[in-house]
This record gives sequence, C-alpha cells and structure tokens, in this order.
Amino acid sequence: MRAILSVTAAAAALALQAKDVDKSMASMTPEEINTELMKDGHKVVMVGDGETAGSDSIRRMIDMFYVDQFHHFKDPLAPYFLLMSRDATLAMGVGGAVRMRGWTDFDGSVPANGFAPYMISVPSDPTLRRRIGGTPGGTSLFFRVIGFNPLFKNFNAYIQCDFSGPDNVGFKLKKAYVTVQDWTIGYATTTFADPAAETPTIDGAGPNGKASRTSMLVRWMHSFTPRWSMAASVEMPSSHVDADGVKTKQLHDWMPDFVAFGQYTWAHEQHVRLGGILRTIPYRDLVAGTNRTLIGWGAQLSGIFHPVNQLALYSAVNGGRGYSSYLGDLSIGNYDLVAEPSTPGKMYAPWSMGLSVGAKYNFRYNVYTCVVYGHARYFSDHATLLPDDYHVGNYYAANIFWDVTPRIQVGAEYLHGERRNFNGEHGTANRVDVLFQFAF
Repeated sequence: MRAILSVTAAAAALALQAKDVDKSMASMTPEEINTELMKDGHKVVMVGDGETAGSDSIRRMIDMFYVDQFHHFKDPLAPYFLLMSRDATLAMGVGGAVRMRGWTDFDGSVPANGFAPYMISVPSDPTLRRRIGGTPGGTSLFFRVIGFNPLFKNFNAYIQCDFSGPDNVGFKLKKAYVTVQDWTIGYATTTFADPAAETPTIDGAGPNGKASRTSMLVRWMHSFTPRWSMAASVEMPSSHVDADGVKTKQLHDWMPDFVAFGQYTWAHEQHVRLGGILRTIPYRDLVAGTNRTLIGWGAQLSGIFHPVNQLALYSAVNGGRGYSSYLGDLSIGNYDLVAEPSTPGKMYAPWSMGLSVGAKYNFRYNVYTCVVYGHARYFSDHATLLPDDYHVGNYYAANIFWDVTPRIQVGAEYLHGERRNFNGEHGTANRVDVLFQFAF
C-alpha cells in the first residue's frame, strides 16, 4: 500500500509572500531561503509495511539529498518526487533538468558552445565575426539512493547523465559513484576542484582559470569538527603530452594522481580550502631511446565568503607544473609536458596558473546578478621559439538570474573573451546568451 505524503502543506509554501521572504534575509542567506523552499515542496511516496516514521525522521532523510561538497551550480537540484521506506531509512529519487541555452556572438566568435578564450582566432579572422547558436547541452537525468543500515551506516549511490555528447544531443555518463560513510568510489568530480567556489554562469564552459575534471577515483573525506575537514584521493590520470611522434612519444599513464585538501568552514556555504595535486607524467625520448617520467604538481586556494547575506564572493587561484590538463583553457591543448627545444628528445613540465574570482548579489532571494573574471596563463621556458602559441586568456562575464519558482530559472548574460599569444598578437570575442531551465 502506498500513500503520498507532502512534507508540508502546499498552501503553507504558497503563503510565503515575498515580503516575508525578504524579512527573513536578515538571518538567512538567499541560498538558504531557496533550499528551504525546495525542501518544503518535496512530495514523498511512502512504501513498505509498518508504521510511518515521524516528520522529523522524514525531514532528516530529505536533508541528506542536499549534502554534497562537490555540488556545482549547474548540477540538477534534489528530485521533486521521492520514494521512501516507511521507517525513513532508505530513499530513492529520480530527477533532472531541462536546460536550454541560446546565444549570439558578435565582434569576434568562439566556434564552440562553451565560451573558451583558448579557441578565439589569433589574429582575428574576418570570417569568424558573428555566430548564432543554441543547445540543450546540460539537460540531464540522475538517479540517487540514500540510506542507512547497521553495516554500512550512511550510504549514497548516484548516477548522472546529460546530453553533452556529439552535437550536444548524445546521452553521456557524467557521474557514477557510491559513497559509504567517508569513502567515495567511482566516477566523480576531482578532489582538486572546488565547485562551490565557482561563480554562477550561464555559459557552459565557465571561467577559463578554474580547475575541473571528472575522474575515476577513490576518495576519503572526513569532518573532524563542524569547521575542519580534509580529503585525500587517488585518481585515474589522463595526461596531455605534446609529443610529436618523431623525437618524443606519449606513453600510457602508469601511476595515479594523488590529490588532497584541507578546508575550514565557518558558516553555511562559507569556507576556505587549500588543495594540492601530485602526479607522474611519462614519455619516451626517441632520440636517446629511453622512457622518462617527470613529476607534475599543482596547488589551489579557493573559497566563498558572505560579507552580508545578500552578497557572496567567490575566488580560486591555482598554479604549478604539469597539471594543465586540469585547468580550463589549457586542458584543450597539450601542456602537461612540452618539448625542450635545446635538447632534442627531451620534454619538461611548464609552469601554468589559473584564476577565477567573482561576486553574486541578490536583489531579492530569487533575483540575483553575478560578475566573473577568469584568467589562465601558460609560462613557456622558450617563449621566443613559440610566437604563435597560447600565452594568456581572459574571461569576463556579467549576468542576471531570476528563479521564477524554486525549480524554474531564466537568465541572460554578456561574455567577453581575449586570447593573447607569446608574440603579442591577440584576438577577442563577445557573446550574449540566454537561459531557460526547469528542474524536476
């Protein structure tokens, strides 16, 4: 026998008038308000035999759907409908989002759905000045099971797929992992990334200086106190080596990447995180006829801060050698290892760095604007020999979002990008994009 249980009366949610929400902003951030509105709107289908658990137990299970250290702004919200055992120890949700984005490029164009400064033509190409496009890319479906049992304690299984394959209509696996207490095993966001510290954008690519990747991994993450936590993981590598096949050749990766971070949290959605990555990158020196392995590493400082409830500040800065395949713009090319021109057959791990800073201001709990700056830089030890190679990319965005309801969102955004090569030549591009999204 099944019974549909509303966590709170629908009339109560509808009675939450705008003026009451605005008053509550004195003690809650807009993100907290939106989260509470979504939690109050869930519909729970109770299954199984026995007595139905109390409302507090049901609410605790719903709260678990909102616990995710690696939740990105563009990831789907918790599902509207939930199946839950009557004793509130197991819950399952199937949800997703329909995401439609359209854009027009002018005075310079990026030949991709994501606005990546790396792909701007240098010098400017008069045949690539204007472009119009649209995509359902980012439309997604996910399946999540959360529960508790005496052996595994808290556990969570998650599968997410989206339409981001060929032509952005191919169904592609995005995440698939299981979390049991402090351990996560599967295909998940790298531990080196800090998605919560990324400023919201409509653009699918986001700031070009961010660290981001999805990897097969085994991660341990533990909170020692409500404020202090740390994580460590081993992750399957995917090195980007600029081997020419004549003097150098890329080899298969044979050692996992090692990633860790420490984090201090002082309030809801406010934290500072210091992370690092250590990796080995192999290649073959065809001139000397030997295999070589170089060490790559990177460090990142990131965080989010609310000076006042209506204002959120986001920042992330990273740098290192041989970690470029984790870094926005530079992951498009092969910059983990590049050739040493003075010694044929030899390669080295160049310096690179990324920066992403931004701010979000809420005019009301459901209307907000964001400004973003992204920066990526490649430091070649032999810049004079690479005049046409990428040196610096700059990314600027300004947008406005309106959450018509907690699950319907529209927005508009202006983007400006710049690519500069080592010889000083540069190109620019401009884009205006719009968004419609419905989450369920």
